[in-house]
Amino acid sequence: MSTPTQAPVSTDYFAVFSLPRKLWIEMNALEQKFLQLSWKLHPDNFVNAGDAEREASLRRSSELNDAYRTLRDPMDRVEYLLGLEGARREGEQKQQAPPELLEEVFELNESLDELREAKAEGGDLAVLRARLESAEKNFQHQLEQVDGELFATAKQWDATVDAEASGANVHGEREAAKSRLNELLNRRSYIRNLVVNVQKELL
Repeated sequence: MSTPTQAPVSTDYFAVFSLPRKLWIEMNALEQKFLQLSWKLHPDNFVNAGDAEREASLRRSSELNDAYRTLRDPMDRVEYLLGLEGARREGEQKQQAPPELLEEVFELNESLDELREAKAEGGDLAVLRARLESAEKNFQHQLEQVDGELFATAKQWDATVDAEASGANVHGEREAAKSRLNELLNRRSYIRNLVVNVQKELL
């Protein structure tokens, strides 16, 4: 997953594309809107403009590119939305292991240490590699489960946005969906880091 560009607090990437703060976005429509806005901000349209207007155009063009890059990636979109909603803090990904994963993470770290020692001492790596490959498959499976839960919770979030637009009071449901999205995104980030660490050692 790419890292979304941090936008100023006043910037709302959803508003840039005149979109509600929903997590399901029609990609073709997003791309068409991006191309239309890009054309309007193209430097050729500002050849006779003053310096201030040209600079403003370049700034809006850069913001547009950042917005498009962020919103077209599903995970970046969730993270950015949570940041807008005040539920995501910088560095939050560097959290401790989720309690339910502590035992698995402990065993994984032991296996990684043993593999590093065996590599350094020229020991037999076959058994250790097999154990780590099994652990990697397990965590990949957990990633798929988290992604499924994220998708389901994203639908719940979008439903609250629609309900709120219709005048319903869904503050509680909205906050619950936001909290769950943040929890799942943290869990996904942690598990993904575990997978990356295992893959590096298995190279």
